[in-house]
Amino acid sequence: MSATQSGDDARVLMVLVYSHDVTTRDTVRMAVGRRPASDVPRVQWLECATAAAVITALDAGGIDLVILDGEASPVGGLGLCRQLKSEIFQCPPVLVLLGRPQDSWLAAWSLADNAVLHPLDPAAVAQAVAELARSVMV
Repeated sequence: MSATQSGDDARVLMVLVYSHDVTTRDTVRMAVGRRPASDVPRVQWLECATAAAVITALDAGGIDLVILDGEASPVGGLGLCRQLKSEIFQCPPVLVLLGRPQDSWLAAWSLADNAVLHPLDPAAVAQAVAELARSVMV
C-alpha cells in the first residue's frame, strides 16, 4: 500500500495540488474534503504554486496522488504531467484539470491517469480522486 502511515497507524493519502491560482487550489481542496469516499484514507494536502515546487516535492517522496491544473501559468499542468510521467520513476497517479472538453486529447498526451473539467464539479473531482486513491491502495 502506498498511502502513508501516520503515527497512530491510520492511513493518510498525501495529495499534492498544483496551480498558480490559490482559488483553484482551494476549490480542489473543498471539493475533495477530508476524505473523498468512505473507503479511501483521509487526505493530507500539499499545495504548490510553482512547477519547481512540484518537482522538489515529488523528488522528496511521500506523495500518493498529484492534481495538476492544466490552466496553470507559466507552466501548465499538462506539460508538467508529461514531464513527471517521463522523468519520475514510479510517478504517483496524476489527475489533470482541463479548461475545455477539446483538451481531452492533451490529457491523453500528457499521460494523465484521469481528468476533470473546469469549472470544477465537486462530485466529479471527489470521484476522480477516490478512483485514483483506490489505485494506490492495492
